Amino acid sequence: NGNAGFQQVLERLESDPVCQRLSLKSFLILPFQRITRLKLLLQNILKRTGPGSEEEVQATQAYDALEKLIKDCNENVQRMKSTEELIYLSQKIEFECKIFPLISQSRRLVKCGELMALDFNNLSPKWKVTTRPIYLHLFNDCLLLSRPKE
Repeated sequence: NGNAGFQQVLERLESDPVCQRLSLKSFLILPFQRITRLKLLLQNILKRTGPGSEEEVQATQAYDALEKLIKDCNENVQRMKSTEELIYLSQKIEFECKIFPLISQSRRLVKCGELMALDFNNLSPKWKVTTRPIYLHLFNDCLLLSRPKE
């Protein structure tokens, strides 16, 4: 998004009739879509092969290999999404002191959300309750609390 020249070239390419008005994202997703179509094709082949035949053995081996490939692809996509979330979060959060690196190979964001912290002021004669927003970021190995910058 930050490179205007790249955006212009991308828009020109995406509007070209050869691309059939498809976005870059659709071309990047296309190989994954083909893999899942291959799985459906192999399922149909397995239905039509004779039980115990050499074709069934080969189709079963191909299906198992494809299942493993799809599982690996999905795991890698999840790992990349998790890394992207950590990068985005590390750009948004400003630490007063660096306690630990937020981005790590083994760390992933499990859940995050905003809560309201209640502050009880018991110094005044009447109990006064004030609220302020805080954010919880639950990772697989730690819990991080943050607050909006004032």
